[in-house]
Amino acid sequence: MRERSAGDAADEGGADGPAGDGGAPAGARRALRLLLRASGLLRWTSLRLRLVVVFALVALTAAVSASGIAYWLNRNTVLDRTQNAVLNDFRKALEDSTRSLPLRPRCTELQDAARQMAAGPQNYAVLLIGVDRKGKDCAATTDKDLLTLTGVPASLRTAVDEARPVDESNRYAHHLYWQRKEVGDTPYLVAGAKVTGGGPTGYMIKSLSAEQQDLNSLAWSLGIATALALVGSALLAQAAATTVLRPVQRLGHAARQLGEGRLDTRLRVTGTDELADLSRTFNRTAERLEQRVAELSGREAASRRFVADMSHELRTPLTAITAVSEVLEEEADSLDPMIAPAVQLVVSETRRLNDLVENLMEVTRFDAGTARLVLDDVDVADQVTACIDARAWLDAVDLDADRGIVARLDPRRLDVILANLIGNALKHGGSPVRVSVRTEDAAGAAGGSTGSTALGARDGADAAAGPEADGGPQAPAGDGGPDPETARAGSGKLVIRVRDHGPGIPEEVLPHVFDRFYKASASRPRSEGSGLGLSIALENAHIHGGEITAANLPEGGAVFTLRLPMDASPLADGDRPERRDGAADKGTEDDR
Repeated sequence: MRERSAGDAADEGGADGPAGDGGAPAGARRALRLLLRASGLLRWTSLRLRLVVVFALVALTAAVSASGIAYWLNRNTVLDRTQNAVLNDFRKALEDSTRSLPLRPRCTELQDAARQMAAGPQNYAVLLIGVDRKGKDCAATTDKDLLTLTGVPASLRTAVDEARPVDESNRYAHHLYWQRKEVGDTPYLVAGAKVTGGGPTGYMIKSLSAEQQDLNSLAWSLGIATALALVGSALLAQAAATTVLRPVQRLGHAARQLGEGRLDTRLRVTGTDELADLSRTFNRTAERLEQRVAELSGREAASRRFVADMSHELRTPLTAITAVSEVLEEEADSLDPMIAPAVQLVVSETRRLNDLVENLMEVTRFDAGTARLVLDDVDVADQVTACIDARAWLDAVDLDADRGIVARLDPRRLDVILANLIGNALKHGGSPVRVSVRTEDAAGAAGGSTGSTALGARDGADAAAGPEADGGPQAPAGDGGPDPETARAGSGKLVIRVRDHGPGIPEEVLPHVFDRFYKASASRPRSEGSGLGLSIALENAHIHGGEITAANLPEGGAVFTLRLPMDASPLADGDRPERRDGAADKGTEDDR
């Protein structure tokens, strides 16, 4: 074969891209993978962050795809144009230079022909291989360092030397073949062809460094364009997020104000989009909520006024009825035996009604927020003793309390708490009822113990205490007692436990033991208790900044634990804490 078209040569040859062809797109792909991996590690707690990341990912994907396609098209165009020009020139030069050579040229003639071919405008090195007149192989090259027979890929040499059958579809036995290779970091185009009719075999090598530089410049330009697109998308996402999130932030702020009780909160509505509709819906909801709360507040105020007025109105006739019942009680021994039970029933029910009215008035004060503390320095042991003595409970109650534990509390309200807790234990628990007084420091460590064990700092410890916690051997009175000044530490806690030895509180009753008017047994709807005693005790504890908890002990019996601050002065000055868990609407009960 003497001639092969560049298109045929391109069809026969292989193609290995020059070094650096895919450098920039590969770097962009790595950056994309790193960005995706980093985005997976981000905490998606911000809508603004999600918008920016999504916009950035979409823009980056689009920019990388466009840049990759543009780079690939330009790369093929540049390489095909250079390759075709070089191969066409080499084919023509090989034909022209070997046409005048003898069948067995001398080495010098081959060398001159190689120089003539290499002198063309494409600037490639040439290697001509032939057989001289003496039958010896001769190799003429224009660059011994760059192009030698051993430097030509073996696959290319094999393809060039192979003779194909000549037929209608293949007019030449030999064809022009090409291949790309790298020498060091520089890409080259290597091509070869054998002159038909026993002529020499020619090889050429062409550097593609200029094309590589052009493609690298293109890749950097596309990479910069991709980065600019990413920055632009982030700015666009920021602007979009600001536009979308500003109404959402205003809505969230308004919702927080509404949750804090500012029911007159409204949003300024502009536009006709979905966010504007949401703002209008919020305003309508807030308006209806304000109206509903106003209605409920009015009803609640009216209900409180009704209870207060009713309680006050009942006091006058109750005073007269009480006086009459007391006279009847004094004369009970002289009454007819048939009438005495009725008189006794009237007396007991009158006292019960009187207690109920007093309790209702007290609850009304709590609900209206008019209850106030009247503080005094109280020796807790003396206060507990006075409470028990006033109600003739000395024989039924065991007291474990140190003298000298002084707390600044409201003595009247403390007496109400103690009376309700101890009375409830005597009424529904088993004797003996044990009352223990301890103190806790700010860290929760127990102190002020006169017994062999100290009171635990937590309710769970109270509930899990063994029998020795209440009945252990006692130390002599006064030994180990707390210093009064230490006991008055403002940051400490006063802990009073009231334990009975009864059957305990049923588990289904424990969650409701502090509900108003709640009675554990439906079979005792008319028990002596009104169901308000423990409720009032809890409210009195809350107004001091304290708490009351109820639990069952493993060894049997129930225990009520009262915790109060050693100094309630800050609350008396007007810093009463808000009611916890709807305490204004919940109380305790004194009937298990």
